[in-house]
Amino acid sequence: MGTRGKRDPVNVPVGPALLRVACMILVAVAGAHAIPSSQAQTVVSSGRAVASKPVAVTTSVQFTPVAFRELPEWGKDDHASALAAFMRSCDLVIKASRAGNKAGATPTTPALLKACDDALKNAGKPVTAAAARAFFEINFVPHAVVHAGPSGLLAGYYEPTVEGARQRSAKVPIPLYRRPPELVNLVEETERGAKGHALTHGRQTGTGVEPFATRAEIEQGALKGRGLELAYLPSAVDAFFLQVQGSGRIVLPDGSHMRITYDGKNGHPYMSVGRHLIDSGHFTVASMSLAALSDWLKADAERGRRAMWQNKSYVFFRELTGDEATRGPQGVLHIPLATGRSLAVDTGVHAIGTPIYVSSPALTHAGSATGFNRLMVAHDVGSAIKGPERGDIYFGSGADAGKIAGVTKHPGRFFVLLPHGSPTRTP
Repeated sequence: MGTRGKRDPVNVPVGPALLRVACMILVAVAGAHAIPSSQAQTVVSSGRAVASKPVAVTTSVQFTPVAFRELPEWGKDDHASALAAFMRSCDLVIKASRAGNKAGATPTTPALLKACDDALKNAGKPVTAAAARAFFEINFVPHAVVHAGPSGLLAGYYEPTVEGARQRSAKVPIPLYRRPPELVNLVEETERGAKGHALTHGRQTGTGVEPFATRAEIEQGALKGRGLELAYLPSAVDAFFLQVQGSGRIVLPDGSHMRITYDGKNGHPYMSVGRHLIDSGHFTVASMSLAALSDWLKADAERGRRAMWQNKSYVFFRELTGDEATRGPQGVLHIPLATGRSLAVDTGVHAIGTPIYVSSPALTHAGSATGFNRLMVAHDVGSAIKGPERGDIYFGSGADAGKIAGVTKHPGRFFVLLPHGSPTRTP
């Protein structure tokens, strides 16, 4: 999360039993494709960060206006809940804009900032369902997403719970690490999904920026003895899946909980271990699931470790305390995620804070008998989320949320709600 941050039908108990089983493994197996944007890649050469030539644009996206009545089951949605989710990100999006910080690869428009200002005028006041619906219908125009890329695909993510401890022991020998002080961003965190095909972070040295240690190098001791250990888990597989999710709650020996969240990564591109095992003949597409993957990785520790090392990406964490811990898991810009309303998107196409109506008739296990039709808000990113209609739905915390997230891999459509006066085409 913040996320984060990566999926097949699953019910993976991570704990006593992940940037995300938002389910990057399932999506990679399903064949999600990147929609490149016109941007300069950053590479590292001779200890220096060097901008390469812009990547060629292969797919443009157009937003075509439609009427609200054309949104499937628009009138049945809980618009007050959607407005509350929209307001969760407004203050943080406005602050980022005023501070000159980018809220994503797609800029925040003045029109979206104005809509946020208008929404925040009602902060702390009771809002009726009718008033919430009117707010969206007055301030926004729904747009179908028109593009030549792959069809829409939805997956799910959640906040897992796992047993662990602050001190290492024979029972919990695997460390989770804090962000090293020499780690520097080569792109904004809000852009790491859209630009995740290249290095997103690096290691600052006295002569420049170099690639950071890989997953294999870190797990073989590259950070050992530096006091960066944040917590310890029972197995490397538990740690791997927690990193994929990008956040989690660790149940400590005294029964208390330690809530952790994404705090940077080593910068290497994410690679799906599930996809690797399919390509190498260990699984078929039909037999791959997160549960099956977890079992396979744990069945032979050395074999599992070498398979996980195929994914060079490694996530660092920080502990949430006080009000941050109470508010729960965070998306980008430290946005508190809203269960069933927060959506992780490709910020190469969608600006953070944008309301997006998601429709998936086949997604009945997380919606109703007629499917999943709900107004959501772009609150998060993920390394495997690439494409104009690729999204990960945040399903909440704990095992029940994990069960829903683990079996979510469904086709879906996006209808983007753009404030009046917004651009209707991406480069």
